[in-house]
Amino acid sequence: MTRYSSSAYKAPFTFLALLATLLIVATPSAQAQSDDDDAKLRPAEPDFVLINLPTTLPLPEHASDFHLTHRFGLDLTSVDFGEAAANLFGLDNGASIGLEYRFGVIKHLEAVVLRTSLSKTFQFTGKYDGWHQSDKLPVGISAIVAVEGENNFQENYAPSFGVVISRTGWEDRLALYANPMWVYNTGTGGAEKESTGYLGLGARVRVLESTYGIFEVTPRIGGYTIQDAEYAFAIEKRVGAHVFSLVFQNGSGTTNRQLAHGGPGGLYMGFNLTRKFF
Repeated sequence: MTRYSSSAYKAPFTFLALLATLLIVATPSAQAQSDDDDAKLRPAEPDFVLINLPTTLPLPEHASDFHLTHRFGLDLTSVDFGEAAANLFGLDNGASIGLEYRFGVIKHLEAVVLRTSLSKTFQFTGKYDGWHQSDKLPVGISAIVAVEGENNFQENYAPSFGVVISRTGWEDRLALYANPMWVYNTGTGGAEKESTGYLGLGARVRVLESTYGIFEVTPRIGGYTIQDAEYAFAIEKRVGAHVFSLVFQNGSGTTNRQLAHGGPGGLYMGFNLTRKFF
């Protein structure tokens, strides 16, 4: 059912003010910033995303990363185990496929382009990873600005902005994330100019030396709301510069607008594959 608030147009400005205040307060000293090493291994944070939500992992200057996503078309809750196995748990049912490339433009600044087959959507993102967890700063913070459009970036343009806040610990075995985002033009069926705020929450736990368990959920916190909040969980393996995740999600969305819409329900298998070049 579609739900939206009459105060949805005021909320983005309050949201933006809170984010700006957070970034100003959290800015470390110049000396602390000069000690940041974007290329160092962060065992608790091996990838630039959890499953769909961004992390605070920085990309070194002029380095790059390629990310592939598949979300298969079979709802595993709609069939019994035998039928699911006969369809290879969705491999025979088509997939929504995403191709993403990110590049380190300058120190701490990434440019990201994502193209997903779901509604033929392009998303362009700028991400600034200027606030790293340290002795002087208890969390890592990244700022994000993005815009996406369907039909190969020809319609339904949806700007978005937000931050990612992370906290790692437990001997580099646990990473926790909060990702407040505001997305414009999320409405459908005559309500296209509505906006949606959501709070992405997630965790990554390193259960073995290079094996992780991941969970994320994106409840909406304001504005236009359709479908259930997106959620997903995965088992992940890091091998050198590669990261592979076996994913289960209640939908196929991977862009900010798609996550704001939520998932249709059910459970769909898929995978993520990342290759770093630095």
